[in-house]
Amino acid sequence: MVSQSFVGLGRAQQKALGSPDLPMALIPHPFGTRSRAELKEIAAKCVDDIARLLCEAAPAGSATAAVAATAPRAKLIEAPADLGELNKFYMQRRWGDGLIIAPPTQEAVARMLRHTNRAPHDVVATIAPGMGAATVEYIAIAGVMAGCYPEYMPVLIAAAEAVGKSQFHLQAIQSTTNPAAVWLIVNGPIAKWLEVNSGAGCLGPGTWANATLGRALRLMLLNIGGAWPGEMDKATQGQPAKYTFCCAENEDANPWEPLHVERGFARDANTVTVVGALGTWSMNMTAKRGEEVIAMIADTMQYPASSDYIYGGAPFVLLSPQHAALFHREGWSKAEVKRRLWEQSKIRADRSKGSEFERMATGRRAELGEIGPETMVPISEKADDISIIVAGGPGSHSVFVPVSAHTRSVTKEIVLTESGVRQ
Repeated sequence: MVSQSFVGLGRAQQKALGSPDLPMALIPHPFGTRSRAELKEIAAKCVDDIARLLCEAAPAGSATAAVAATAPRAKLIEAPADLGELNKFYMQRRWGDGLIIAPPTQEAVARMLRHTNRAPHDVVATIAPGMGAATVEYIAIAGVMAGCYPEYMPVLIAAAEAVGKSQFHLQAIQSTTNPAAVWLIVNGPIAKWLEVNSGAGCLGPGTWANATLGRALRLMLLNIGGAWPGEMDKATQGQPAKYTFCCAENEDANPWEPLHVERGFARDANTVTVVGALGTWSMNMTAKRGEEVIAMIADTMQYPASSDYIYGGAPFVLLSPQHAALFHREGWSKAEVKRRLWEQSKIRADRSKGSEFERMATGRRAELGEIGPETMVPISEKADDISIIVAGGPGSHSVFVPVSAHTRSVTKEIVLTESGVRQ
C-alpha cells in the first residue's frame, strides 16, 4: 500500500527485500489534507484494490528471493587516475555525495581495516531503506571516500551499529519528507585522541575529524542504504547537515555528568551517539538569571509545526558552557534543567489548527487522554526524554535541536584495538 509520490521508494524497497514483484495498491498523494469523508472513500477503494491484487496470479517467471544474510566483498574496478575525472566517474555511478572524494584504493582500505579486529565481510548493520548490508569493508570504503584517517574506523563501526538499532528507526529518518539528518556526538577520551571539536565552532567547518566522520556516515546512508534524494530519500528540501553533522561533547566544561555517563557508560568509556536531527536553532541569551534563560529556551522549543508535539518526541538542547555554568550556579542538576524545560515548553493544543489539531489529539490520546483546545501538551512524554549536552566555546549562544518524533537517539560504545587510536 503506497502513496503515489512514494512509488519509487516502494519499488526500491521491494527489490532490496527480495520481493520485486509484489503488487502495489496506490493511494493518491497528498492525503493528509483531505476530509474524513474523502479518506473513507480512499480507504474503501484501497481495500478493494488489495483484495483484487491478492487474487491475481503472480507474473510468469516471478520469484521471491530471500534477502542475503551476508553481503559480497567489494569488487575491484578500473577508475581514472586523474582526481577530477575520478570524481566525475563516481558521480556518474551515483557513488558520491556531490563533494570531492578520496579514492578508496586497496591500500587505503587495508589501512582502515587494520584498526578493527572484525573480519572485512562481517555485517555490522542493515541500513534502511535499501536494507543494504553494512559490512566492515564497506564501512572502511565509506571512511576512505570521506577522507577519514584510519584510526577513525572504530567510531564508524559504532555509528553504523547505532543507526541500525530499531529504536533509532532509520527507515523513517531516511525516507521521510522531513529534513532529517543524522548527528554524531562523540564522548569519552577518544574525542580528544581523534581531535573531534567540542569547543568553538564545533558544529561548523574547520575540523577534519568532525567533517569526515559525519560525511562517512552520510556516504554509508547513501551508498549502502540507498537513500538518494528524490528517490528513497523523500525530504522535501533536505538540509546542509545531510552532508556532515558531527561534534564531541565539551566534557571539560560540563558541570554535570556527560551524555554517555548519563546513559550508563563509564566516564572513561568511548561512545558515539546518533540523533535524527531536523536542524539547529541558535539561541542568543545574555540574561543573568537561570530562570530567564530557561524561559527563553523553553519558548524557543514551542512551535506548533513540530512533530514532537504531535507524537511526543525526544529533542536535544546543546548548552554553551556559559549557560551550563549559569544553571549549575543556580544549584540545578541536569535533571532539574530538563524538568523546567519540559514544564515550560508545553503549548496549548489550540495552537495547532484544523486538521493539525485533530492529528495531535489522535497522536497523543493514549498518553494524555482526550485533548481539548486548552489542554497543555508537552513536547515529549516525560522530562527525561529531553537530552542535554554541553558543547561550544565562549559566548551566550546555545542551540535547540528538534528531532524527528519517531526516532530515539542511540548510544554505542566504541570498541578499540590495542593500537586503534594514537594517544
